Amino acid sequence: MAVSIADNLARIRAEVDDAARAAGRDPSSVRIIPVSKYHPVSQIREAHAAGYALFGENRVQEMVAKHAEVADEGIGFAIIGNVQSNKAKPVAELAAELQSLDSLSLARNLDRRCAALGRRLPVLVQVNTSGEPQKSGIAPEAAVDFARQLQQFEALDVRGLMTMAVFSDDEAEVAACFTRLTDAQARIRDALGGGYDELSMGMSGDFTLAVAHGSTCVRIGTAIFGPRVVA
Repeated sequence: MAVSIADNLARIRAEVDDAARAAGRDPSSVRIIPVSKYHPVSQIREAHAAGYALFGENRVQEMVAKHAEVADEGIGFAIIGNVQSNKAKPVAELAAELQSLDSLSLARNLDRRCAALGRRLPVLVQVNTSGEPQKSGIAPEAAVDFARQLQQFEALDVRGLMTMAVFSDDEAEVAACFTRLTDAQARIRDALGGGYDELSMGMSGDFTLAVAHGSTCVRIGTAIFGPRVVA
């Protein structure tokens, strides 16, 4: 018998809970965002039936198309991929959350559009903790200055930081990325007097390690939905 999406979600929830308890943390402090990019709406509905309402999407266009299908079903989307400033309009209008803010131009554009809509958009700042040039995100050493500049944008509800660790079998290399994010969080909290409680780090291959290092949000795709089908 094939393992269902609900079964996968239950297994991952149990692994997250175990990792949290082992770190002396409350399991309820860690949320799971199923990453539905390149997966069909039918699978999103299966995960929704298992109790999940927020799904991660990389591409704004894909989020827009899926949102049109499920908007009246209590399903929302978090954008976790890079967003060009010219894609700010659909993000401001439709996204439940943005986890990849990494430029002032995008922040300014989103703030203006969200203010006009009368909404505050929950956002996380993406930090490039691996130093890989192909990855988006601000440098860890720029985090405090960037956080200070974001204070001017009243329509953005800045809740924390996000990162993608290096893809490696070397656990120490992966853990170092997570430590760089927690260090950036600590520096921001010292500078701003608190806040930035969310740390979105950890994916299918490294989420238990991320939880051990303080993650409050893990983004899981393949381990829930299986291999992606890219058209």
